[in-house]
Amino acid sequence: MSHEFTRGKADQTLFIKREDRELIVAQVYVDDIIFGSTKDELAHGFSKLMQAEFVMSMIGELTHFLGLQICQQDSGIFLSQSKYTKNLVKKFGLKSASSVRTPMSPNVKLTVDLLGKSVDPSLYRSMIGSLLYLTASRPDISYSVSVYARYQANPKESHMTALKRIIKYVKTTAEFGVWYSKDTNGVLAGYSDADWAGNVDDRKSTSGGYFYVGNNLVSWISKKQNFISLSTAEAEYINAGSCCTQLFWMQKLLHDYGICQEHLTIYCDNTSAINISKNPV
Repeated sequence: MSHEFTRGKADQTLFIKREDRELIVAQVYVDDIIFGSTKDELAHGFSKLMQAEFVMSMIGELTHFLGLQICQQDSGIFLSQSKYTKNLVKKFGLKSASSVRTPMSPNVKLTVDLLGKSVDPSLYRSMIGSLLYLTASRPDISYSVSVYARYQANPKESHMTALKRIIKYVKTTAEFGVWYSKDTNGVLAGYSDADWAGNVDDRKSTSGGYFYVGNNLVSWISKKQNFISLSTAEAEYINAGSCCTQLFWMQKLLHDYGICQEHLTIYCDNTSAINISKNPV
């Protein structure tokens, strides 16, 4: 900050500096820094500045970060965790397992399964933790992993079998990731959906949301709701409210980058929930 950088208001680990019409941003994570600029000279100047202040190594263009692989192209950026995925499959001994086309069966609903045979909870939690980190670039498994994570306290064979299915799925789709196109805009939009009483054990609903900047997916969530909803409309309305708070945070974050977005759009497929949200009371 002594070099005229300003700290982000939404994200305290983000630092921004503007010179005329040029911009340089630096994102700090513990002792790692990702930085970039609209002008090469500013980026090189920041590199020299940091090396003069601290003992540090400069890796160069961003290709890997905390297990993420970043492929930068003229048309956009591709973010994936293929190397991490392959190590995960090998770690849990499923390298030669048969492949599956979906992360979970659409016909099976897991329960606590009190009569089932118990499995090693440490192994189960290790698998859940590894898959949770993989959801950073894999929105297609976020719902499945969040469902199976509910049974970490007392996992059974049925839970372990279902969990291994996700690993078999990611083995086949190790190269999947998220594409961020350069040809986009700053329009914020969120897609909200919820199942009603989807959890067989406590009848709580599960919230889901996908959030876009232009045509780029930048955030996603799948989480069991804290309360029991009495109707589909209530479950959808509660989730829409949660998605709204996420969009407001993203709006503040974009403002730190100098992108002002006045209108936020949430898409919901429940007419009753939409009508309730329009009620000024």
